[in-house]
Amino acid sequence: MDRPATKDRPDPVFALGFAVARDDAAARMRRWIKGRRMAPFGLKGKTAEGVRGVYLPTYLYSAAAHTAYSASIAEHYKDNDKKRKTEYRDLHGRHATYVADILVTASRGIPNEEVEGVEPFDLGDLVRFTPGVVSGWIAEEPSLSRDECRELARTEARGRVGALLRDFLPGDGVRGLQHRTDLEDESTDLTLVPVWVFAIRYDERKPPIRVLVNGQTGRVFGKVPFSWAKLGLIALGVVTLIGLVRLAAWLLP
Repeated sequence: MDRPATKDRPDPVFALGFAVARDDAAARMRRWIKGRRMAPFGLKGKTAEGVRGVYLPTYLYSAAAHTAYSASIAEHYKDNDKKRKTEYRDLHGRHATYVADILVTASRGIPNEEVEGVEPFDLGDLVRFTPGVVSGWIAEEPSLSRDECRELARTEARGRVGALLRDFLPGDGVRGLQHRTDLEDESTDLTLVPVWVFAIRYDERKPPIRVLVNGQTGRVFGKVPFSWAKLGLIALGVVTLIGLVRLAAWLLP
């Protein structure tokens, strides 16, 4: 963080401090793994071979959203025989809102899916960045450009507008919703967020899996491989049980 700012690597604007200690994060990670019923054999007993507390670079995005939409609005009613009927009416219009607090990764190493997995962060605790905030911690520099991150945020913002529209539109239901959203007055600020990163190796022949723990809230996310061996044992047990039930039914008078 001591290097000069550049266009694609600006100085951070905001930061969130760590509130979850390493031991607490490790305990949360272990409980989370124990809850993965279809995790590979041997994973639950493994300890992390690598643990890092990292200030992860993200971009905090907000914008004014102006949307033109069209949809078919459902209206339920009962006919003379008291049978429920549905009638659809076309509706076109415009909608304006403000989308804020969209956080997207600025790291090529930790994709946006994993950041979303440990969200939300409590952005009410944001502070202005100073080098003292990250003193003694690893602070990763952004490896995605501001433009790349802005496109990630725009995609998420438009998705959020689509969800808002479904709640905004009248009637008893919506189908065929189409919308086009223009984003204006965009704000994109480099923000450091606290994350514990665990590397766990359960098989020497395979790369370790990565589990993230939100360093502020303790929320856990990771991609645990699916155990086909466990699935096979479950299927074998079900088949055996069915066979025993049929055998008992045949033997009993």
